[in-house]
Amino acid sequence: MHYRDRATCPASLEKIHMSFVGKVWKLLVGIKDGLVLLFMLLFFSALFAVLSARPSPGQVRDGALLIELDGFVVEERSEIDPLQTFLSGQAPIGEHQARDLVTALNAAASDERIKAVVLDLTAFLGGGQVHLQAIGEAMERVRKAEKPVLTYGLGYGDDHMQLAAHASEVWIDPLGGALITGPGGSNLYYADLLERLNINARIYRVGTFKSAVEPYSRNSMSDEARENISGLYGALWEEWQANVKKARPSLEIDRVTGDPVEWVTAANGDLAQAALDAGLVDKLGSRVEFGKRVAELSGEDSWDKAPGAFATSDFAPFLADVTPSSSGKAIGVITVAGVIVDGDAGPGTAGGERIARILDEALEDDLAGLVVRVDSPGGSVLASEEIRRAIERHRAKDIPVAISFANVAASGGYWVATAGDRIFAQPETITGSIGVFAVLPTFEDAAAEWGVNADGYRTTPLSGQPDLIAGLSPEVDAILQASVGNTYTDFISRVSNARSMTAERVDQIGQGRVWDGGAARQIGLVDQFGGLEEAIAWVAETAELEEDGYHARFLGAGTTQYDSLIRQMLSDAETPAEARSGDLFAMAARERSVLLNQIADDVTRLSGASGVQAYCLECPAETRRSANADGTSMLAVLRTLISD
Repeated sequence: MHYRDRATCPASLEKIHMSFVGKVWKLLVGIKDGLVLLFMLLFFSALFAVLSARPSPGQVRDGALLIELDGFVVEERSEIDPLQTFLSGQAPIGEHQARDLVTALNAAASDERIKAVVLDLTAFLGGGQVHLQAIGEAMERVRKAEKPVLTYGLGYGDDHMQLAAHASEVWIDPLGGALITGPGGSNLYYADLLERLNINARIYRVGTFKSAVEPYSRNSMSDEARENISGLYGALWEEWQANVKKARPSLEIDRVTGDPVEWVTAANGDLAQAALDAGLVDKLGSRVEFGKRVAELSGEDSWDKAPGAFATSDFAPFLADVTPSSSGKAIGVITVAGVIVDGDAGPGTAGGERIARILDEALEDDLAGLVVRVDSPGGSVLASEEIRRAIERHRAKDIPVAISFANVAASGGYWVATAGDRIFAQPETITGSIGVFAVLPTFEDAAAEWGVNADGYRTTPLSGQPDLIAGLSPEVDAILQASVGNTYTDFISRVSNARSMTAERVDQIGQGRVWDGGAARQIGLVDQFGGLEEAIAWVAETAELEEDGYHARFLGAGTTQYDSLIRQMLSDAETPAEARSGDLFAMAARERSVLLNQIADDVTRLSGASGVQAYCLECPAETRRSANADGTSMLAVLRTLISD
């Protein structure tokens, strides 16, 4: 037999076969080695987490307490997804629980090791007014203990200034600057875009002031929404100014906000000098100069001889060294923070199933009372009701239940509150928004334009409904609106029973209208001013406990052992652009991320598989931080919208 091509001879075929087998073998060996390395990494990471994830109190020493306030101040810290975090290669954006900061500052006031407190605000991204006011008051307590409190920053905004106003010395880099803008801003409206795309956003709502659906039905803010938000933001702005002026009388707020161009021009465009002239800051200096000043107050660092070093204890080990009291009866504290969603989401997001499970597990504990801490703009009605029912099961044990509002307790957040005996809030709290809605997109116009027609046979008016391509039948439209109306009636009934008001009165102050804490107290939606500590104290008093006969037990609190480890391992990784320090231009550029998050949230709300919503659109952006924190997630929700 003769072979025309040497490549087809048996020897050549065998050689090719052996080469292929060898490559496959190498691939399998490589996969095996990779898996071994991965499992070894996970094993040693877990071992290291168990041994060293918790900060060591032994690291606390004489000097200044350094609080590097990178990222956001939040009610409840989000749990890190290890796989997603490692794949991103970026350090997670920092989150600091407000109660942890207050606890550390209170302890620093009486701790003889702490000579001064330093807040590094160069990477601070903001927080709610209620949280920042509580931290500011704790800073004042440190100063009353005759210990200086210093802040350092590159760009100071409203949230930075709300904290810095309580400092004894406010420093800024000579290349930095400060601006006060006041609350407010723009929402995005998509009605014209949806019309151009031939997408019908079918809206079902109850509430004249329920503006959460307006982005899909209008191209501008309605008069009712403008009236409501102007009153709300006006009250918040007045509270902010009053608190800051009281803490820092030298700050010329009227000059800075009345004619900002003239103010900056008078300093020849030097924003740092302008901030100094108006009393926003006390000193201009580099980080090294700032460090030398702190060293004068707290002592020089005997370990670190770098320029600007000073004796210091970091926040995490100091907080670990503060042992909370565990004597007496336990008062449970459950946190409802973030958007309320169905399922097991959280911490940082209020998953109804998760929170209800935590509450049910605590039924076996001998709790003297319960405090529900709410910092949520609302969300799913079903999840809100699931949480409310779980709270009621505690109330059925005949123990006092207090509701404590943080920055926001609106819509679904207020729905949850109807299970309590007494509601505490602050003047800066945003609450109310008693109204519900649902949005369902249909594509019959788009399908017709693309040449897609829907036809079929129905045995009843509801057969095949809801049909997102052929459109909804009039019967389905009517049923969906009736369902939303019934949910609103349920909402009104719950508030009416909880607040001892007539349904007519609740409807009058409801209709989706949002209130500040001061107005909410006047109209009966809130019982008294106070924070979490006041709510806990009320529960203790109602349960007839002695002053030192109780302690707070935070139910379901604490991140996993891996959380601290992951943050440590990625501490030197690239920091996301939106979390980096920068001047005022960099702060303005970070608004790009806020805008992307807003668009992602709006698209998700339109296209997501969610039911009837009790959600507050007017609530400030920092309380509505989306899980879609980057462009990749934005593309994902856009793909979801297109594919629906």
